[in-house]
Amino acid sequence: MTAIFHRPIPLTGAPWPADALPLAGGPLFFSMVAEHRPGHPVRLVPVSELGAPVRARLSAPRAPLLGLSLDRPRIMGVLNVTPDSFSDGGRFLARADAVARARALIAAGADILDIGGESTRPGAETVSVADEIARVVPVIEALREEGIAAPISIDTRKAEVARAAITAGADLLNDVSALEYDPASLDLVAGTGVSVCLMHAKGDPRTMQEAPAYDDVLAEVHAYLAARVEACLAAGVPRARILVDPGIGFGKTAAHNLALIDGLAAFHDLGCAVLLGVSRKRFIGAIGHAPSPADRMPGSIAAALQGLRRGAQVLRVHDVAETRQAALLWTAIEEGGAGG
Repeated sequence: MTAIFHRPIPLTGAPWPADALPLAGGPLFFSMVAEHRPGHPVRLVPVSELGAPVRARLSAPRAPLLGLSLDRPRIMGVLNVTPDSFSDGGRFLARADAVARARALIAAGADILDIGGESTRPGAETVSVADEIARVVPVIEALREEGIAAPISIDTRKAEVARAAITAGADLLNDVSALEYDPASLDLVAGTGVSVCLMHAKGDPRTMQEAPAYDDVLAEVHAYLAARVEACLAAGVPRARILVDPGIGFGKTAAHNLALIDGLAAFHDLGCAVLLGVSRKRFIGAIGHAPSPADRMPGSIAAALQGLRRGAQVLRVHDVAETRQAALLWTAIEEGGAGG
């Protein structure tokens, strides 16, 4: 069931209107929101008409994540220790290759490393807990033994894998099922004190791209993530440790993906930091005429920059150096024109 939510209309440049508010404490501002109310047309509302709780959720600076301030875009570098991931499957299966890749991602500007041992691409099969642990834990242990202190995210749906990764030194659980695949995952996050990324996915990776359908994709994804945030809060996980991710490409058509990117600012109505993962995904290839994932870097950066323009604070990417350069320029332009 969907509920009322508010989507800020982000703006940039000077001067700011007198009643403008910063979007999540960042360089973007808004003086109008789109109010989404079930059963009613979307209507524009000035911020002066919003209640104090809504204004605070939309405008308050987000707390630091994993020790990283969110006053500028943060880059999460992807490291798949898998044989079958859609973009780089098989390239970093060997421990030495994975560790070297992790060091390269950090050198290129990654703020966070996202390490995964099970592909969640469309059509992917489930990996056993033992195999997944055997792929990811030695890499995390090796990075920590070498003194690499960068935050590490473990990309898994399984509580046992997450627990082993956290014991080895992971700081964040990135769960494409928003802690629903494994009933033990929510208590694990609450008990260990790690941060969590809650992602929306429609269906299982094996079948999720078989004709996904929504009545209102933005409203339905927002309602789902709102419910998962509330579940975390009820379990004792503070909002400051929660990231939300609309799950681009996970049970969505290209049109759904575009609608979610365009409406991304709405997820700030959850009061959490927002992650966007568009890197090299199939819809970029379809729109940008790039059948091979390796050829989708330009389109990935274009989509990532549009995400920043809509309030994304963390970008999950394969092409770290290129995205970081683009984000640095975007930030310099936005801060140079800020009038608030």
